Amino acid sequence: MPSNDQQDRLPVVEVASKKPKPEFMRKKVRLETSERPGTIIVNTNTKYLYFVEGNNRATRYGVGVGRDGFGWGGTVKVGRKAEWPDWRPPATMIRREAAKGRKIPHFVEGGINNPLGARAMYLYKGGRDTIYRIHGTNQPWTIGLNMSSGCIRMMNQDVEHLYSRAPVGTKVIVVGPGQSADTYYRDRGFDFFGTIFGG
Repeated sequence: MPSNDQQDRLPVVEVASKKPKPEFMRKKVRLETSERPGTIIVNTNTKYLYFVEGNNRATRYGVGVGRDGFGWGGTVKVGRKAEWPDWRPPATMIRREAAKGRKIPHFVEGGINNPLGARAMYLYKGGRDTIYRIHGTNQPWTIGLNMSSGCIRMMNQDVEHLYSRAPVGTKVIVVGPGQSADTYYRDRGFDFFGTIFGG
C-alpha cells in the first residue's frame, strides 16, 4: 500500500462504484482438467480466470481482456510480481494513443490511481517479458468486457487474492479469441461442498 505521503501527492479521482455482473464475482467451481494444481488458466472468450486447486476444483475469477485486435493466446509464466506497481506504458501504446489525439503519461507512480491497480504479475515467455500482465484495476466495471490492450485485468480484491497464491514461475495458459478451451478444462459450475466446507 502506498504511504500517506504518496497518497497525498496523488490527484483526487472519483472512483465509480459500478460493479461487474454477478457471474464475474469470485467463486469456487468444479473444474475437470489435467493441469497441475497451481496452474492459472485464462479464457478470454468467457472472461474467466481459473486458479487450479486439484481434486477437480478451482477458484474462478472474472476478468477483463483485450479489445478487438488485441486478443492473444498461448502458454506463459509469471516472471515477476509487484505490489502497487508503477506503470510504464509501452512506446507503441503511447504512439497509438497519440495518433488518436490522446496523450498518456510515460510513467505513473504506483497507487490507487494507477491503471495496474493493487498488484501485477508480469507474464514471461522464454525468459522474456511479453509486455502482458495480470493486474488489478481502478475500473471494476470493466470486468467481463473486452477493454484492454491485451493485459488481463481483475478487481483489486481478486488480484490480491490470486497474487498471494501464485508464485513466480506459475504456469499461465491463455485461451485466445475463438480458441476452444476443451483441450484444457471443463467448467462444471458452482462447487457447493468446496464453498461450504472449504475442502
